[in-house]
Amino acid sequence: MVNIFEKEIIQKMKEYFGEDKKRINHALQVTDYARTLIKNSWNQDLNPEVIIYAAILHDIGIKQAEEKYNSTAGRFQEIEGPPIARRILNSFPISEEIINEVCEIIAHHHSPGKIDTYNFKLLYDADWLVNLPAEYDLTANRDKINNIIDRLYLTEVGKELASKLFN
Repeated sequence: MVNIFEKEIIQKMKEYFGEDKKRINHALQVTDYARTLIKNSWNQDLNPEVIIYAAILHDIGIKQAEEKYNSTAGRFQEIEGPPIARRILNSFPISEEIINEVCEIIAHHHSPGKIDTYNFKLLYDADWLVNLPAEYDLTANRDKINNIIDRLYLTEVGKELASKLFN
């Protein structure tokens, strides 16, 4: 499942981050998990193009957040990311509707509950599949890990994959 401009947008993201391999690798890992979640999802309301573009660009505002606010806090990424993502996406013949949705997801990707679309939920879960090991003690007992998974993940497919990976 390769989107028409997936490789090109990945290239633009890599150019934007330059030598920052940590951020590039994070975006690529989230994109890989997003592909897996899309493939395993039965939900008909998802748009793979939106989810993949959002996965590639979800943290694109972090560099600007550091420069402007001296912080990588999620709220600053949510402010700075959409204009950068829009510039990148506008360099391809992608519909305004898709660009708007991708930017809306990026503007809230650290704030679950503000957007209730399945596209948002899959991106959010893909990001947590990468972030969970760094944020939580996965040596805890199985019940505690299951509680974390139930609380964090927004989709059944995300919860199932997290359970497979982290239990």
